[in-house]
Formats: sequence, C-alpha cells, structure tokens
Amino acid sequence: MTVGIIVQTRTGSTRLPGKVMMKADDKLLMIDYVINQLKHSKLHDEIVIATTNLKQDDVIFDYVTNRNIPCFRGDEKNVLERHYQCAKKYAFSTIVRIPSDKPLIDPTIVDYVIEKFQSNSYDYLSNFFIDVNDNDRFIPSYPSGTEVEIFSFTALETAWKNATSEEEKEHVTPYLYSHPEKFNTSTLKSKKNLSQFRWALDYENDLKLIRIIISKITKRPILMNDILELFEQEPDLKKIN
Repeated sequence: MTVGIIVQTRTGSTRLPGKVMMKADDKLLMIDYVINQLKHSKLHDEIVIATTNLKQDDVIFDYVTNRNIPCFRGDEKNVLERHYQCAKKYAFSTIVRIPSDKPLIDPTIVDYVIEKFQSNSYDYLSNFFIDVNDNDRFIPSYPSGTEVEIFSFTALETAWKNATSEEEKEHVTPYLYSHPEKFNTSTLKSKKNLSQFRWALDYENDLKLIRIIISKITKRPILMNDILELFEQEPDLKKIN
C-alpha cells in the first residue's frame, strides 16, 4: 500500500490571491509550512503538490520542484480529474487530500486518520462530517485548518468515472460521501468540540494570526495542542480572525 499526500494548491484564490506563496516568516513561505508540517507524518510515503496547468501557477511549480518536491499539473476547474491523474501517475493506492490553505496542518492528526483508515475497511474517511441530507452542511469538530480526507484509489477512480456535476468535479470528494450505497465511509470526531478555533488561511486576518502563531511557537512541527495552549495563554489571539 502506497500512501500519497496530495496537496491541492493554486495562486488564484478569490479571497486571498497568492496566499500559498506569501511569507510565513523571515525565511519560509506558507507552502513551505504545509510541506514541512506534512513531512513529519510517519505513515505517508510521498508528498506531491497538485497545482493547475495555468501560466500563473508556474511560480508554484518552479518553487517546489527547485526544492525537490514533486509537482503535478492538471485541470484548474476539474480538481477531481487532477487528483485522479496525479494519484495514477504516482501509483498511490491510498490518497490523503490536504488543501494548501492549511499551513499548520497537524501531522499527528494526519497519521491518526491514516491509521484509522488502514485498520478498517473504509473507502473514504475524514475528520469532519458532511450532512448530505442538509445541503452538504459542513459539521466540524476539529479546528478549521486541521481537516484531513483519505480515500482509496479505487474509490477515487469510481468517482472520476461517474461524477457529473460541477460540484463533484471541483471539490473532489462529494461523490464519495454522497453515495453511502457504493462506499464505506466514516467520520472521526474530536473528543472535545474544537470547531470554534480557526487557523486556516483564507483571509488577511488569518494570515496575521498564522504569522503570530509561527513567531510565538518555536518547536517544529507545530501541533494542534501547541496552538490551543498558546490560545489559553493569550486568549486575545482568538479574536484576530
């Protein structure tokens, strides 16, 4: 079994354009933090950046390949196609999907999700819940910025062959969690509801908070509990975003 982490990224974010190529600290960009955090996962085999084939994303391709990180390029809008072709090229039997707006993704949470996936017969597993009976309402229990999805290549290929809607193609996994009759899916919940916390990168205030977290926590990798401890010590940080 080959476990591949596919980091979905592009520069064309509508809310915060170019966010993955913004500085995280004096030396590293946000994309560096995504990669470096994920490198601490003990249960993955390879990390691949999956960006678009648009000219504007040449900067991502050049940056990561110059740092010996594989980069796959594919369709901008059909992100399901991009994930499928990437996983096929690198012969991943299991895919961990991490969007690049999670520069402080916790590798121990990633490994927890991988371990639970491998020890059960799931086709799809995540640490958040999507209520398909309520307009695909997103119901998290972990902080925003720590979300993980994992699925088998077989399930991904089935979705790739059968998905028809723009939503299914753009967001990669809706076909999987919307068809419980076809796939064995499940959700992992945090023991304590932590969904009120947020360190995903979507807006300027998120950028400000993430930079502060990085400057105040010196250990690497930065784990969820490190950030929660910092918030306890400095509760005003939670008000930034």
